[in-house]
Amino acid sequence: MDVALLVEYGWVLIVLIALEGILAADNAVVLAMMVKHLPEKQRKRALFYGLAGAFIFRLAALAFVAVLINVWQVQAIGALYLIFLTVNHFFKRFVRQKTSEEKPKKEPKKSGFWMTVLKVELADIAFAVDSILAAVALAMTLTPTGWFSVGPLDGAQFIVVFIGGLTGVIIMRFAAGFFIKVLHSRPGLENGAYLIVGWVGVKLAVFTLAHPSLAVLPEHFPESTVWKLIFWGVMGLIIVLSWILSGPRFQKTHHLEQ
Repeated sequence: MDVALLVEYGWVLIVLIALEGILAADNAVVLAMMVKHLPEKQRKRALFYGLAGAFIFRLAALAFVAVLINVWQVQAIGALYLIFLTVNHFFKRFVRQKTSEEKPKKEPKKSGFWMTVLKVELADIAFAVDSILAAVALAMTLTPTGWFSVGPLDGAQFIVVFIGGLTGVIIMRFAAGFFIKVLHSRPGLENGAYLIVGWVGVKLAVFTLAHPSLAVLPEHFPESTVWKLIFWGVMGLIIVLSWILSGPRFQKTHHLEQ
């Protein structure tokens, strides 16, 4: 591999690691919300299993990338699941709570350890497809080396995607731990976190609707500047407003109103 090719691959690898880091950040919010209710020791174990699952599913997604490019149902299920988590949270928080104000309050039933792990792994499958397809789209712009091939990828392209995906998994694990600590220190952020979960679900839904098999949206719309500005603009707005509204002053006002 000559110097020009090394520079090309090195630059794309840096961009891909940054991309995977960004994708891992919103995925980590989802994982943090899923395991937050567990005791600390079980939470760490659930995140460890989630890390292992994310790594395995990304390897599987890489191995079957040629097939996954044509399978939109996985992302559709992931999108519906994440949107359901958000709708279910706000339904329990506001609708069901109002209808049961006269009844004795019961502690809401939380998922057990293994059921939580199962939910994490189901989310990991959707994230793996989202992450790998985004990485493959970027890697395929690289000049092929002719070393070997894996599905539609040249060998060197495959290695770049693998390194980027592995980096994303590691970032996701540590980011999830960070978000859990933040959520415990500022419980008022929970509503904002669930809005992010739902917004990530919308992102997966956009990718699904742009799939050539459905063609509800233009195929390249998910990679367009317009969609990226919309997605990150809304994401930033959710984060800023959630942080402000979860502050001590607003929380104190909320408790006084109750």
